[in-house]
Amino acid sequence: MPVELINPDGLPAPENFAQIGLATGSRTAYISGQVARDAAGNPVGAGDLAAQVEQALTNINIAVEAVGGTFADVAKLTAFVVDWTPDKLDLVIAGAVRAAEKLGIDPVKPVTLVGVAALTEPDMLVEIEAVAVLV
Repeated sequence: MPVELINPDGLPAPENFAQIGLATGSRTAYISGQVARDAAGNPVGAGDLAAQVEQALTNINIAVEAVGGTFADVAKLTAFVVDWTPDKLDLVIAGAVRAAEKLGIDPVKPVTLVGVAALTEPDMLVEIEAVAVLV
């Protein structure tokens, strides 16, 4: 596995993400922001942040597999959440847990969550991009 997750002494050891992703692979995949759309482009989870997180992570998994990797190769995630407030964190985590159960993956990664006013598609509540390191 080309990505080692680390929570070093001296930094908090969070449950839902890792502080560091140490990449040792030879190829890097930069996966564009994924939203809650299925393969046909249909919206998934209208008005449901957890459902949209689940679909966005599912789409990232599909993208990583398309370049010969697995979700374990994801070194970093960045999530953009519309009208972010801290009370939405439980919904983001719930969506990640559902994706993990459905796909058989570990969603714990270094992650940055950014609150935004809007996304390019008005019905989308979240967009998640990824960086994966492949051997």
